[in-house]
Order: sequence, then C-alpha cells, then structure tokens
Amino acid sequence: MSTQATSTPPAASAPPEPLTGFHLRVTATTFGANFSDGYALGTIGAVLPALSTSMHLSGIWQGLLGSSALIGLFFGSITLGRVADAIGRQKVYLYNFVLIALASAAQLWAHGPGPLFVLRLLIGFGLGADYAVGPTLLSEFAPRRLRGVLLGSLTVLWTVGYVLSNILTSYLPLTDTAAHWLLASGALPALLVLLLRIGIPESPSWLASQGRADEAARIRRRYLGQTSPTAEQATAPTAEPPPAARYGELFARGQAAKTRFGVIFYSAQVLPYFAIYTFMSQILSTLRIDDATAQNLVLNLALLSGGVLGLWPVQRMGRRPFTIGTFAVLTVCLALMAVLSGASGWALMIPFLVYTFVMAGASNITQVYPPELFPTALRGSGVGFLNGTSRVASAVGTFVLPVSLSRLGVGWSMGWMALVLLLGTAVSMAWAPETRDAPTAEDWHH
Repeated sequence: MSTQATSTPPAASAPPEPLTGFHLRVTATTFGANFSDGYALGTIGAVLPALSTSMHLSGIWQGLLGSSALIGLFFGSITLGRVADAIGRQKVYLYNFVLIALASAAQLWAHGPGPLFVLRLLIGFGLGADYAVGPTLLSEFAPRRLRGVLLGSLTVLWTVGYVLSNILTSYLPLTDTAAHWLLASGALPALLVLLLRIGIPESPSWLASQGRADEAARIRRRYLGQTSPTAEQATAPTAEPPPAARYGELFARGQAAKTRFGVIFYSAQVLPYFAIYTFMSQILSTLRIDDATAQNLVLNLALLSGGVLGLWPVQRMGRRPFTIGTFAVLTVCLALMAVLSGASGWALMIPFLVYTFVMAGASNITQVYPPELFPTALRGSGVGFLNGTSRVASAVGTFVLPVSLSRLGVGWSMGWMALVLLLGTAVSMAWAPETRDAPTAEDWHH
C-alpha cells in the first residue's frame, strides 16, 4: 500500500476553512503536554542541586534523573503513537494524562533516587504519548492555512512551562521538602488538562481512513460546522477502508527519505537545547557571571520572546528555509561560545543570548514539521517515531553535558554541541522538503 499523497485541488477552489472555537479548544488542551514537559524539565534541573545534597546523588544519578523523563518520552512516543494509528487518537489523548497526573503527585513521597527515577520515567511515558498524538490530532483538525501557527504555538507553551518553573525555583528556598513539593506541583496542570479534554471527539481524518465516513461527517458537522466537503475531503476515497498501514512503511520507498530527515533534523535541534536548559545554572556558574540569577531571568525572557516572535516566520516562511536558516544561526552561536570560552562571562553571554532567542523560535518547527511529513494512516506512528528518537538524543545530551562541563569545560562542551547543529544544517540543506501546503487530512490516497 502506498502512503503517498495525490495532487490536491488548488486552495482557490474552495473557501478557506474558518477558525472555530473548537479549533482553539483542541489547541488549548494540546498545550497541556508541552507546558507539562517544559515545567517538568525546568523543575528537575532547578531542584537537582538540592536533591543532590539531601539524597547524596552521584554524578551518574544526577544525569539519570535529569534525563529520566526524556527516556520515558522515547518509549511513550514510539509505543503509543503506533497504538493511536491502530485504535484512534482520542483514547490515548485522554487517558495518558491520568498517568501524568498520578505520577506527578507521587513525586511528593519519592525520597530516594530510584523511586523518583521510576516516577519520572512514567511521567515521560505519558508525555511521549501526547507528543505523538497531540500534534497529530491537532493537525488533522486545524485549517491548513493556520496549521503552522497553531502547531508552532505548542512549543511556546513548553517555554512557558519551563520559564515558570525557573521563576518559581529561583525565588523559593530550595530545601528537600520544597523540592518535592515543586516536583509534585506538576500534577495540578495535568489534572486541569485531563478535565478539559473530556468530550474531545475522535479525529475525523482517522475515522475516514478506517472507512467510518458517516462518523467523520457527523463530527465535522457538530464540531467544525462543515455541512459540505472541503476541497481536500472531496478527493477522499469512499471505498472500503484499506488495510492498516504497517510500521515498516515509515521506511518504505517514497516515505523513507522524509522519515530519515525528520529523525536527524529533530534530534540535532533538541539535543543541545534540552541539555543546555536542564543544566542552565551549572553553565552560568561556569561562565563566571556574578549575578547568575539576573542572567537566568534575562535568558528566560529571551526564551519566551523568541518563542512568541518565532511563530510569525513559521507561518509565513516555508518550512525548509526557516529550518536551514535557524540551524545556521544556532551553529554559529555555539561555535562562538566555544572559540571565546576564555573570554569574560559577559562576552560569552552575547552569543548565548542570541542562541536562546533563536532556538526558542526555531523549536516551534518541531511541532509543525513532523505531522506534515506523514499521511493519515502513518501519522501517529511517524510523529511518535520522530519524537521518540529525538528524545533518545535529548537524553544522551542531558546525560553527557554535566560530565562534559566538569571534565572538558564550557568551550569543548559548546564545541561538540555546535557540531551537532552543523550536522542538522547540512542534513536540512540536503534533504528538507517543503511541506507548508502539504495536506494532513484524508486527501491522502492509498
């Protein structure tokens, strides 16, 4: 079975699909995983010094706890992305946050590294499911003309969660008890997201791909106000549903190049990002900056502003030029930090600040590109696979960076991360497709 799309009618052949309150609701509830992920990663990075003292953590345990949620994200994305293609998006979209809420709350009583590691693996597993299913579901509901900004805004909420955790941990005395309360506080947004997701319907694109066209039409009428097919839906097959897509089709001729590009592009971008911002305080102390708290605040503001302002070029520019351009800027920034590692902390802060601002905007594309690389029948599996493999890279970077900083110093550490970004630049120049106008509904023919 081929998973390639046929040509679609030009956009001018039908009026643009309007943005509805339901679109905004799905977008808002999909924010939950990104906010929770950013909050969880920011919190563990900030409380690790306090936990290291109270739990007597070795460097190995610090690396394991820092990367634990990322490891869980790998297994959740790989496993439940495939499940979502088999049984539908809605069930996974709802029940994964039950796990996240319960495991987050249980961190309050996890006073040893082993139990805390297991709980954070479970949190990551639930978040990984949402990284596979959330953008998939949203991309299948969103109007094509607004897909970039709606999907890109998910990463902005990751930044909001990360910055909020940093602000809280910067101005609270981090005793062992306070550290556990902060970790457990992640259950509150998770519970809110769980309640708001009740009633979100199944993806009509997935239903149509399963031959359940009548159910898909009812959802479109009720939730999207569509009383007649859009230009994309008019090309949808009406015959019996095709056989279920096999996982191996991610690597079949015609799809393999997009899968390969997605893995390398996503991994090269997030490896230095997650590593740097998990161990931000250690990096700032290495830079010999007197007022590290103030600089941390400035960097967090750069993260927020870069993420918000980065939504515009994601929407207006093509995916390919945006990806290549931001990779090139990020590579130069970390290369400058490596070359100038012997300079004053303030001199190093300039490329670090530019890196932070640009990376926040560039990371928006990680929620936009993956759903556009795969057809409906493979989208959950494909998005899950890219998220999972990228989190392996993130976990490796998060585990290696503290060791690298202590043994090699900030210069060499920034140097090898610049090489990772250079790889992303080269691969994007060679393989990045342009998917801004790619269909993500059931105008994919089998």
